[in-house]
Amino acid sequence: MQTAMRSPHADNAPLIEVRNLTKTYGDIRAVADLSFAVAPGTITGFLGPNGSGKSTTLRAVLGLIDPTQGCATIFGQAYRDLPDPLHVVGAMLTATTHPARTARSHLRVVATEARMSRRRVDELLELVELSAAADRRVGGFSLGMHQRLGLATALMGDPEVLVLDEPANGLDPQGIRWLRDFLRALASAGRTILLSSHVLAEVAQTVEDVVVIDKGRLVAHESLATLVDGTQKGSVRVRCSDSAVLTTALQAAGMSVRDGGVGELVVTDATNEAIGQLAFDNSVVIYEIASITPNLEETFLSLTSVTRQGVPS
Repeated sequence: MQTAMRSPHADNAPLIEVRNLTKTYGDIRAVADLSFAVAPGTITGFLGPNGSGKSTTLRAVLGLIDPTQGCATIFGQAYRDLPDPLHVVGAMLTATTHPARTARSHLRVVATEARMSRRRVDELLELVELSAAADRRVGGFSLGMHQRLGLATALMGDPEVLVLDEPANGLDPQGIRWLRDFLRALASAGRTILLSSHVLAEVAQTVEDVVVIDKGRLVAHESLATLVDGTQKGSVRVRCSDSAVLTTALQAAGMSVRDGGVGELVVTDATNEAIGQLAFDNSVVIYEIASITPNLEETFLSLTSVTRQGVPS
């Protein structure tokens, strides 16, 4: 794998910075005063429920839409102002590859635009493990193969920054593990990666920092470890005979309660003993009570408007 080239642009500026970004479509506010910065050489997960503004934000970073207010920059500059953008940032959004083209012919077109040699095409096909399918028409590719081709396309100019939207979509478990190792190797080579994903278990094994948005607004931006440990401290899962009565009692005692789905409650700022005592005092039978091991899924659910039945993306 090639080492990422250091961009000459604004060395002291954050590699990716979103500052007071607002985007409205008529009466709909997709993003509202959003600000965050991505540290160099890190993999940052960009998370939020459906409709939270993730895609809008990524498109603003890549200059595909104009913000209503605020800005999104790469090395301190708007994408359109970068003198050689394909060698600075690679992007993987919605696939637009012509189905009649082969993987090799598609990448050759991209190589010409990026002023890269044909040898780079073969290097990338091998890197994403598509060499055997290089001369097959893309229209016959599986979704996972499309994702690999999208990664190869994003890497054509050997950029230092990568912006990836749902790169794990369509990958089987083996492919997801391959992607994890692949992204870690890119970060180790000096690249900075901003990725959105709904595969929270995989994000937790891949990223170092997490940006969480909900309804277009920032709700968290911390290291993964700090976010998960801080949010889930003292969380307890409870199954009982009357969740409505217990919820009222717990809330009256100053505890935070939310629906955990399938007849469960998730209680924070509480101990097992305190919950058990309140249940006893209110004639509620406890069927199961257990402390929650901190994880990204529980953190995501506690921070956003998604219910357990919802699907984050």
